[in-house]
Amino acid sequence: MNPQAKLIFALSLTLGTTLTISSNPLFMAWTGVEINTLAILPLISKSHHPRAIEAATKYFLVQAAAFALVLFSSMTNAWHTGQWDITQLSHPTSCLILTVALAMKLGLVPFHFWFPEVLQGSSLIVGLLLSTLMKFPPITLLYLTSPSLKPSILMTMAILSAALGGWMGLNQTQTRKILAFSSISHLGWMAIIIAYSPKLALLNFYLYTLMTAAVFLSLNSIKALKLSTLMTTWTKTPSLNAILLLTLLSLAGLPPLTGFLPKWLIIQELTKQEVALAATIIALLSLLGLFFYLRLAYCATITLPPHTTNHMKQWYNTKPTNTMVAVLTTMSLMLLPISPIILAVV
Repeated sequence: MNPQAKLIFALSLTLGTTLTISSNPLFMAWTGVEINTLAILPLISKSHHPRAIEAATKYFLVQAAAFALVLFSSMTNAWHTGQWDITQLSHPTSCLILTVALAMKLGLVPFHFWFPEVLQGSSLIVGLLLSTLMKFPPITLLYLTSPSLKPSILMTMAILSAALGGWMGLNQTQTRKILAFSSISHLGWMAIIIAYSPKLALLNFYLYTLMTAAVFLSLNSIKALKLSTLMTTWTKTPSLNAILLLTLLSLAGLPPLTGFLPKWLIIQELTKQEVALAATIIALLSLLGLFFYLRLAYCATITLPPHTTNHMKQWYNTKPTNTMVAVLTTMSLMLLPISPIILAVV
């Protein structure tokens, strides 16, 4: 793909995201998200592999259906209340339709089936965009409409997402699918808190984006698409593999790493809101995610394959690691001590 085309798609993604997060009428937000979707489709299908074409088709169909529902929700609300504003969503039917539409767009359970398949058909860089940047507009819409949405529905979806994301990630051998189920599990944490503390949900999303970007870029540096390939990359970039271990543990939410901060604050807020049972359940379900993050970390740094592998040991890489990877991994590991400053800013 030539640089001019890449520039146009990058500008379109920026424009679509900016339009969505800065618009009040739901119709304008819908326009921004459609620009985003049309910009990402060529990036998904650029390899012309049948799996990439299939991923792009699935992505287009799901996103089109989701935002047809957003328009339907907006029109239903306008019909009953005369309001097109996002923050004036008050009719119960339109609130329910919007919850379903945003869950489809984000990949929350039970509308998650498309996300692992689309991520598997994309490259690691496009997978990073799908897991982070493309989630930002719907998370923003969820943030703006959170006072109108039913906490019980969001909590049910959140617990199911945390459970299914952890459970289905256990048996995967492809790194992109593991990160897709990790994303579904993290979205569960965001959905459970957004009705009680929307700012905390956004903080969780920012830190999740930071840690996921670090993992995706590290995997892209060592070209690891499968666990069997990951087992032999320690000879190529030993230092990056060691840092990848810590970044994965941060994504799992282990103290004293950055990923512990949002989980700690969410459990604290849920307890204050007297939904300690939900907090206990989602905390226990995060152990499933911890298992497959440990499995990834174990494959990356601690073990060699116990059998003869078809992958040759790779030559040691003398090129310096990308600066962006270094900055993101550092932030993924060391932000917990400055959490009071982060909370003051948020």
